[in-house]
Amino acid sequence: MRRRLAENLTAYGFLCAALVCFATFSWYPIVRGVLLSFQQVDFVNSPTWVGLDNFRRLFADPLFGVAWRNTLLFTGLALVLGFAVPFLVAVVLNELRHATAYFRLVVYLPVMLPPVVVALLWKWFYNPGPGLFNTLLHLVGLPGLSWLDSTSTSMLSLVLVATWANMGTATLIYLAALQTVPPDLYEAAELDGAGVWQRLRHVTIPHTRFVLMILLLLQVVATMQVFTEPYVMTGGGPQDSTVTVLLLLYRYAFVYNDFGTASALSLLLFLVLGIFSAVYFRLTRRSG
Repeated sequence: MRRRLAENLTAYGFLCAALVCFATFSWYPIVRGVLLSFQQVDFVNSPTWVGLDNFRRLFADPLFGVAWRNTLLFTGLALVLGFAVPFLVAVVLNELRHATAYFRLVVYLPVMLPPVVVALLWKWFYNPGPGLFNTLLHLVGLPGLSWLDSTSTSMLSLVLVATWANMGTATLIYLAALQTVPPDLYEAAELDGAGVWQRLRHVTIPHTRFVLMILLLLQVVATMQVFTEPYVMTGGGPQDSTVTVLLLLYRYAFVYNDFGTASALSLLLFLVLGIFSAVYFRLTRRSG
């Protein structure tokens, strides 16, 4: 009994330590953020309860709708590129028989770079003067583009940066899932005359479906919270075409010194992502 009691006390001790860490650094900030969304806070005077005034101020802001539209556009473009490209790269890497470790390192290398460094590097690539991309276009006789200074190309330019910087993790996860597919299935498909796309559709995708669905959800949640690329590379311009929800939240908190409205916007984003995740799990569970 004493030994069992000692083992249980040790286990509960480790559990309590974890609970304290979660409560201090995760749960308390969430609860505090919800309370701040209903208060007027400037960290100079005492907080005052204002009810729904912060939300009314948000809805009256013309940038509120613009930020959500830009965020959804970024998410849509990121799903087209950032979801499909890593999977195709993983399929190619899975077919390689030589230098596989080297190519995996090359694909994962951008993930190890700090996000700000990546943004500054690509900002130089996009430079309309001596930038790398326009220099390459001039070499082949094509006119340069205003990558970050045009409303028609600025958002797509940010999506390319985010895709390049974050595709390494998704690619390795897809590659691990692909290696669990039995080789006998590919051999049987080849004997039946299945081509590359048929094997991908009828063998690869069905056996990696669970990983695909999880990463789709994670990517939507991550891209809806995009901040570094527009903050460092465009500042929300040109003409507010790259103002995202988190960039607007940053402005409320650290430019306008309005932490209550910033908390209200973060609460709205939390609710949107929470509802989307719940609906997504319900639909995927039914379809599964």
